[in-house]
Amino acid sequence: MAENDKIRNEEMYVGEIKGGLKPSMRLVVMGIVKQQPRSMVVSLVCPPQDDTESDVGLQLTVSFQDRAVLRNARLAGQWGSSENALSYFPFAAGEPFKMEIVCEHQQFRILVDGQPLCGFAHRLTQLASLTALHVCGDLQLTKVA
Repeated sequence: MAENDKIRNEEMYVGEIKGGLKPSMRLVVMGIVKQQPRSMVVSLVCPPQDDTESDVGLQLTVSFQDRAVLRNARLAGQWGSSENALSYFPFAAGEPFKMEIVCEHQQFRILVDGQPLCGFAHRLTQLASLTALHVCGDLQLTKVA
């Protein structure tokens, strides 16, 4: 992440992905889940074009109430269908976690605490246009790399 990364409104972390995302890149988000969490969101985002909403190559929405991790993408202002199949739910209130998003040629692979959690096939084909990482929700960030 770059030096001009910042936290906006003490809620949203915005980090730059220099040169955009490429296969074999790995993004790491480490933090501690708050005591009474509702949700947290990690997104890989394109820069805004004109006045339209940014394309989102991957949005991971962790719902603690549903014990689910929804995955989706927004292309040309339209959200696709969500994916939510999981073999386990790795997050717990008050506990630290390490999430890794590995960009492969065909998909994103998501690991939590070193264990595979899920995958998400690329819907946005121009991976290099994904130049920002956004993190928000019921967590205290400890590291982003």
